[in-house]
Amino acid sequence: MSYPVSLTVEYPDRLSRGWLLLKVLFGYWYVYIPHGICLWIYEIGVGIVTFIAFWAILFTGKYPRGMFDFVAGYWRWSIRVSAYMSLLRDEYPPFSGEPEVGYPVALTVDYPDRLSRGWLLLKVFFGWLYVGIPHGIMLAIYGIGVAIITFIAFWAILFTGKYPEGMFDFVAGFWRWITRVNAYMGLLRDEYPPFSGKAE
Repeated sequence: MSYPVSLTVEYPDRLSRGWLLLKVLFGYWYVYIPHGICLWIYEIGVGIVTFIAFWAILFTGKYPRGMFDFVAGYWRWSIRVSAYMSLLRDEYPPFSGEPEVGYPVALTVDYPDRLSRGWLLLKVFFGWLYVGIPHGIMLAIYGIGVAIITFIAFWAILFTGKYPEGMFDFVAGFWRWITRVNAYMGLLRDEYPPFSGKAE
């Protein structure tokens, strides 16, 4: 059974050496500053909406659909920026969290018909213990590997114009794993995230 949070990053046939250098040398200025400001404002909204959604789930067992889509949109936008800055794609990420923008990084979070009040309380009060610690340790180790792979991939792209596919899948898996943990801890799903970044 597949996990209800899916991240797809299309593998590019070629990557531009020019965009590669631009990202590495000036990505902070033309990506992180404009997107960072927008996402920071969006994140404030997400915090407010998640607080309201907590009470909605507690009393009704449902995450209001509009609020759900708003929060999922934040993660969709954020992961597109991360994929771009991880050298996975050359297309500049859109200033949008909408699902259908034709961008080659797609995040889908299945809307749940019901959410458990018990799991809700467990996440809020003990999520740091049974999710944050074990997943955090694994992702920290994985992140070291991603940093090394990204460094190697930089040179591969610079000299060949291609991101080695195995390395690409390794890095995409890292972002997939993080996204699933974020969706769970963000109250979007009740299914415990797998200790894996594999596409399912």
